Amino acid sequence: MDLLNSFLNLVVPPASLVMLAFAWPALCFVNGCEWLYNNFYSENMEDKVVIITGASSDIGEQIAYEYAKRKANLVLVARRENRLPGISQNARFMGAGHIITIAADVVKEEDCRRFVSETINVFGRVDHLVNTASLGHTFFFEEVTDTSIFPRLLDINFWGNVYPTFVALPYLHESNGRVVVNASVENWLPLPRMSLYASAKAALVTFYESLRFELNDEVGITIATHGWIGIEMTKGKFMLEDGAEMQWKEEREVHVAGGPVEDFARLIVSGACRGDTYVKFPSWYDVFLLYRVFAPHVLNWTFRLLISSEGARRTSLIGTGRPLLEGPPARPRLEGTSPRQVLSSPSSFFSQYSPSSSFSQYSP
Repeated sequence: MDLLNSFLNLVVPPASLVMLAFAWPALCFVNGCEWLYNNFYSENMEDKVVIITGASSDIGEQIAYEYAKRKANLVLVARRENRLPGISQNARFMGAGHIITIAADVVKEEDCRRFVSETINVFGRVDHLVNTASLGHTFFFEEVTDTSIFPRLLDINFWGNVYPTFVALPYLHESNGRVVVNASVENWLPLPRMSLYASAKAALVTFYESLRFELNDEVGITIATHGWIGIEMTKGKFMLEDGAEMQWKEEREVHVAGGPVEDFARLIVSGACRGDTYVKFPSWYDVFLLYRVFAPHVLNWTFRLLISSEGARRTSLIGTGRPLLEGPPARPRLEGTSPRQVLSSPSSFFSQYSPSSSFSQYSP
């Protein structure tokens, strides 16, 4: 058996690449035909009901606007309830039907049951459930001294998607509806300072890919993955427990060249209405997947070269459990209100951290 596996290890990878090269034109033709068909028979969302978690900013907010343009009824769910009225007003102006806003924490099953029940009481159905709430980090794993942030990160990025899906599934079965998931390319592409976030996203994608087979197309699942996009976290912005916004002094004036979040939201909603199983922004990231499978050393060398070219290691200490005291310029300081909350309870800070890492958001 060992001899057979050794032989297959040598033969299967190159043979698979050769077959893929010959089959690529045919696959592109089939995918193109499928795309045209799905565009022609794209789901009409007028008067249908869409629940959007993490709707108070960034990806969730822009997805709400895209569904509003399609005249859907919206249920906007977030912890930052004070932001929802303005977003609701904008969505109504763009063409949304009836809109309700609900303050809820997606990591609490009882909150998920509450906003799904309220949706059913008002509209009587759920057609799309869009999970956008997530939370990232920008610290090196070995720098953490307060491990209380670990379960919070995993709760938001995994259970914060699973609980709403679990509660809404019976109603999605009735409407032959769809679950839309906001994931990230880090679920398979290794990047530094994002170990816990990447692990949670990998678990999330695996969960939904497995669930897709269990549901047997009775409920559709669209998994959206993205690379760098320009949202609050990429601009150095953070949220404290009392809702005060804070920024790194060194980063607040830096304009990050991330992809427009509006473009990503438009792709997500268009893909969901077409019934796409995956939405990728941008899709050229997939080439790295081939390197990871067939030439992982090349991918590792490339990342190490890119990381080493950045010079001295620079990281955010938020959430690590280390004190953020005034000191030399090498250690950035925060400005804003209530800094004692950061010093006394970094885990509390992370539990309210609105946007996630450089790629996604947790909308309280």
